[in-house]
Amino acid sequence: MLTSASVTANIPAADIARARSFYADILGLKPAAEVAEAGMLIYRTDSGTAFSVYQTEFAGQAGHTVAQIHVDDVEAEARALQAKGVTLETYDMPGVKWDDGIATLPAMGKAAWFKDSEGNTLCIDSGFPAG
Repeated sequence: MLTSASVTANIPAADIARARSFYADILGLKPAAEVAEAGMLIYRTDSGTAFSVYQTEFAGQAGHTVAQIHVDDVEAEARALQAKGVTLETYDMPGVKWDDGIATLPAMGKAAWFKDSEGNTLCIDSGFPAG
C-alpha cells in the first residue's frame, strides 16, 4: 500500500530561528521553503530527500535518533562538525567500536551521533547496507 510513497522526517524545534541558524551555519543547509504561519521550515537535499523543522514546545524530548543523514564519508563529515563546535555523542552499544565519537557498527559501517540546537539527536552514517 505505501511502497511507492515517500517519507519525510519532521524535526521539532523550540526556537525556529535558532534551529534555522544551526541548520545553516553548522550543517550548511538552507530552507527550500518556509510555512511561516505553521512555524515550519522545509529542507530538500540535492539527493531529492526532504525533511521539515517545525516549532513546538516538545523539541528535544525524544530519547532516540530523530533523523539519519546518509553521507559518503562519515569520518570527514564528523570532523567537519567537530571543527564547527559540535560534540559527537557516544553510547553504550554492545559490539560497537568507538573512535573519537565515530562508531563502527557490525554489518552497518560507520556512524556518528550529535545533537542539534534543539536537543534532537541526529546521525550521520554510511547508509543502510544493500539487501
